[in-house]
Amino acid sequence: MSTPAFHIASLLEKMTSSDKDFRFMATSDLMSELQKDSIQLDEDSERKVVKMLLQLLEDKNGEVQNLAVKCLGPLVGKVKEYQVEAIVDTLCANMQSDKEQLRDIAGIGLKTILSELPPAAPGSSLVTTVCRKITGQLTRAVAQQKDVGVQLEALDILSDMLSRLAAPLGTFHASLLHCLLPQLSSPRLAVRKRAVGALGHLAAACSTNLFAELADHLLGRLTGQREPANPATILTLMQCVGSIGRQAGHRLGDYLDRLMPLVEEFCNVGDDALRESCLQAIEAFLRKCPKEMGLHVARVTSLCLQYLKHDPNYNYDSDGDEEQMETEDSEFSEQESEDEYSDDEDVSWKVRRAAAKCLAALIGSRPDLLPDFHSTLAPALIHRFKEHEENVRADVFVAYIELLHQTRPPKGWLESLEEPTQTGSNLHRLQGQVPLVIKALQRLLKDRSIRARQGCFTLLAELATVLPGSLAEHMPVLLSGIVFSLVDRSNSSTIRMDALAFLQGLLGTESAETFHPHLATLLPPVLACVADPFYKIAAEAFLVLQELVRVLWPLNKPQRLGPEQYMGEMSAALLARLRATDLDQEVKERAISCAGHLVGHLGDHLGHALEPTLQLLLDHMQIDVTRLPAVKALRLVAVSPLRLDLQPILAKVLPILASFLRKKQRALRLATLAALDALAQSQGLSLPLPEVRAVLTELPGLVSESDMHVAQLVLDFLATVTQVQPASLAEVSGPVLSELLRLLRSPLLPASVLTSAEGFLQTLVGTRPPCVSYNELINLLTAPVYHRAEEGGPDLHKQGLHALARCVAALAAACPQEAAGTAGRLVCDARSPNSSTGVKVLAFLSLAEVGQVAGPGPQRELKTVLLEALGSPSEDVRAAASYALGRVGAGNLPDFLPFLLGQIQAEPQRQYLLLHSLREALGAAQPNSLKPYMEDIWALLSQRCEDPEEGPRAVVAECIGKLVLVNPPFLLPRFRKQLAAGHPHTRSTFITAVKFLITDQPHPIDPLLKTYVGDFMESLQDPDLNVRRATLAFFNSAVHNKPSLVRDLLGHILPLLYQETKVRRDLIREVEMGPFKHAVDDGLDVRKAAFECMYSLLESCLGQLDICEFLNHVEDGLKDHYDIRMLTFIMLARLATLCPAPVLQRVDRLIEPLKATCTAKVKAGSVKQEFEKQDELKRSAMRAVAALLAIPEVGESPTMAHFSSQIRSNPELAALFESIQEAASPPNTESVELS
Repeated sequence: MSTPAFHIASLLEKMTSSDKDFRFMATSDLMSELQKDSIQLDEDSERKVVKMLLQLLEDKNGEVQNLAVKCLGPLVGKVKEYQVEAIVDTLCANMQSDKEQLRDIAGIGLKTILSELPPAAPGSSLVTTVCRKITGQLTRAVAQQKDVGVQLEALDILSDMLSRLAAPLGTFHASLLHCLLPQLSSPRLAVRKRAVGALGHLAAACSTNLFAELADHLLGRLTGQREPANPATILTLMQCVGSIGRQAGHRLGDYLDRLMPLVEEFCNVGDDALRESCLQAIEAFLRKCPKEMGLHVARVTSLCLQYLKHDPNYNYDSDGDEEQMETEDSEFSEQESEDEYSDDEDVSWKVRRAAAKCLAALIGSRPDLLPDFHSTLAPALIHRFKEHEENVRADVFVAYIELLHQTRPPKGWLESLEEPTQTGSNLHRLQGQVPLVIKALQRLLKDRSIRARQGCFTLLAELATVLPGSLAEHMPVLLSGIVFSLVDRSNSSTIRMDALAFLQGLLGTESAETFHPHLATLLPPVLACVADPFYKIAAEAFLVLQELVRVLWPLNKPQRLGPEQYMGEMSAALLARLRATDLDQEVKERAISCAGHLVGHLGDHLGHALEPTLQLLLDHMQIDVTRLPAVKALRLVAVSPLRLDLQPILAKVLPILASFLRKKQRALRLATLAALDALAQSQGLSLPLPEVRAVLTELPGLVSESDMHVAQLVLDFLATVTQVQPASLAEVSGPVLSELLRLLRSPLLPASVLTSAEGFLQTLVGTRPPCVSYNELINLLTAPVYHRAEEGGPDLHKQGLHALARCVAALAAACPQEAAGTAGRLVCDARSPNSSTGVKVLAFLSLAEVGQVAGPGPQRELKTVLLEALGSPSEDVRAAASYALGRVGAGNLPDFLPFLLGQIQAEPQRQYLLLHSLREALGAAQPNSLKPYMEDIWALLSQRCEDPEEGPRAVVAECIGKLVLVNPPFLLPRFRKQLAAGHPHTRSTFITAVKFLITDQPHPIDPLLKTYVGDFMESLQDPDLNVRRATLAFFNSAVHNKPSLVRDLLGHILPLLYQETKVRRDLIREVEMGPFKHAVDDGLDVRKAAFECMYSLLESCLGQLDICEFLNHVEDGLKDHYDIRMLTFIMLARLATLCPAPVLQRVDRLIEPLKATCTAKVKAGSVKQEFEKQDELKRSAMRAVAALLAIPEVGESPTMAHFSSQIRSNPELAALFESIQEAASPPNTESVELS
């Protein structure tokens, strides 16, 4: 016998002992053994263990029974199926025992087994067998109605089973439905409640036909067609409708027209419990079927407003008397008031709570009705802030906060207020409500109830976020309420933390002046919280103190409040915390950060406290856990315009900072470099030279492409040091330049790093005397290209050449006296027949920048050289010459522009390159300098619109766009005539040009362009495919960069857009390729552009979309071409996150194309690209599946549950799904925040 089997046999023997302690310990040891993954039982051991545990279920000792039933869970996965069947049979038999204790143990055992069963695919023999055994026996137990206890336990187990294992139970759904429906008429309330819960789970998972049968049964009973229903039965039926609405409301859409009149009718019956159930059902309908509820919104609103104030047992007219009694602080009067209105029989508060929740659902599901909600719902909700029942008041607050959420503008509120749009008018309405809100909350801010005050703070914080500055005139009331909560130590710490968080938010949204009169009252309780022993309160208080210092004494504005009277208290409280050694880590970090702000903003008022504070910061820099916040605090002190004297700590700080540059912690390195730069700028010549050199020796190794952000900060610091202490660079300039040149040649170089490199090089030659001579730097920059040419090596990457050229130009700009000579050398290099392609490209790219400052001499010679280069056999040389011609021309328009226009007319072979030159000139020149040539350029470009080649037309379109920006009111009206022109190429070019008028930053053309957008979008009805595609590209750009241009026109545009998503059979043609026929879809590009627009709309105009209509077209795209399916999979994943309710309504239809894609196989013998394409498509579909599975109720869908099980049972799909989930989990990255 093996060792585990022997051990288990000994345990089984002990279980038969007459001593209950032996039995208990043996069962406990068996539990431990069964929980081990490594344990394997032979057949004989299985049988004995199962038999013994079933015996112990009837043990006389309750503790042994409880342990035995817990053992059943892990045992299920360790024994064969027939043993599990034996366990289930025994437990089901025990369920019908006469002994109540045995029945309870059997019920717990069955629930334990069900919880351990894997949610496997339908057809999994273990799950199916167990479900069949349990369902058959429990449905009989429910139907027989012999013992209510048995019925209740059986219904509980069935409900659990349906919630977890709905898919494997598919074959039993009909019998379960027919078993559960009669229980709705049971005389026992507990039986009816459990039947309602089980039917809710069943409704989510059953087939469409069974769901229809269930819905028809309920409708028949509610209308009295099947049999007259008594009030108790009607209440149960309405609870059942509500349960189905919550679990499977998305399936009820087709029945709402018949259900809603009944629900409204029963709402008016004089029974509060029934009213509550009706309102709960309506809430579920609003959340799950928002579109189908559209016709019933008016009546629902009326019902909710009616029952929101349904309070027959409370007299609100006596509120004034109650307030008077509270101020007298009479215990007797308080007790009397509470007793008077604590009637246990009064359930009207549940009706009011259900009405408030219903209003929250209504507001959240219909953002398009916000103006009406502000007129009708907002006053009613504000009026109900006086609600005396806490639970109801909390839900009234939630409903009003939901209204604020929906009103929140997509951008800054001031801009939204100025716009004559729906959002602006909603914000104006909200502004009018602010005084009413404050008046309604004034008493609650000092209420005895913590929950009431927390609700007030949450609501006011949201209001301040939506309308910043709107609470300024009510500040005395708000601060009085905040102070009341801060000094209230009789209650839990939660309310003080909430008050501090609200105060911090208020400091960020209201002007500093509003706090000035109240600071003397506000500061002492905040400082008391700073000293609080509870770490969470202290940490929150430090954030508030930091914000107070930052807002009330800003550095970039004149200070209107003298800090002298507050400095002593603040510095004393701060220093006490900084000196403490037993602080929580979070409090330490917040205290150090607060110290940085205090010294940075008010260091000149600290007096004798300044040096101890700086010394404490220095001490914290030498402690591993506080060094990062200490370095950030030091940076705040250094960048302060107060220019504080940091001499006492500089000699010690610099070596510490130098050592931090060697640490692997990236956030520490970034913070250190920022602090060093700030110290160099503020302290300048005061920095001790030996310590500065020690820091500089650490820098060359950090100028690397492995971390571009670090490299950029290093270059910025070097530029600063070069300006203030050029002598310190003598030893490190060589190694630094060597690393910099390597970095400049990197194809991954970001523009920000290049800008920093230019600044550093200009600083090197700008010092007097220069740290490195101009010629030496030029030679260093050009050497890599020239040496490669001499050695015959490969040319540098195009990005590297551009970077080197920018640096050459930066040096020429810093030394204008050298520019002409440099330009002359570059012209010689460009003209020389011996120069390599790389040398010529570098020369032309450098001339593009240097040529503008080189003077007229080199520019005249440049024309000839550049024109010759346009005929070069090298494409790179031609492109560089074209770029240079435009850039140089922008600096000398009178000489270059007429010449360039003449060349475009005279040289058709070089037209494409010359148009590129014109584009660069239009982009680089000053708008006013272009106005004299505007008509000539317009005429030339208009002629080129009909070019048969798409490439030149695209450049022409961009040129037209740049030209229109020179004088929009004069040129933009001409677009209408051109868009009505006869040639499709012209229309296509001009509609493409509109795209270049849209920038991601505000521009003076925006208001004018907005008036033309509607006309431009009419081009979606153009018969030419290219025009429609160009229109969609322009629309996509507008939606992405400036959604305000199109948001108000979507009602007209969307039908045209959706029309373009449809497959047109007349655009599909067959092409013969040898013996094969290949279908070509000419409409594919337009459809793809339309779906791209739809995706952009999701990001910026979600509130203006009818999601159900939108989903119809997404659904069609899921079965379209590969490219479109990829797009719609991404859209579906986004929709599942943004608006899960409409997606859930049609998840059964959406999952089918996803399933088909995930299970598709590529034909044998296909090329490698087909396999790669299918893999990518499958991965994209699986991402959409993962997003759908994240919707909480989606698991109830039988189709989704089946496919989910199929994924788990298929190793390939399971591995793919797991990899996608791992990729979706957020990486643990270090913060790079420097503030």
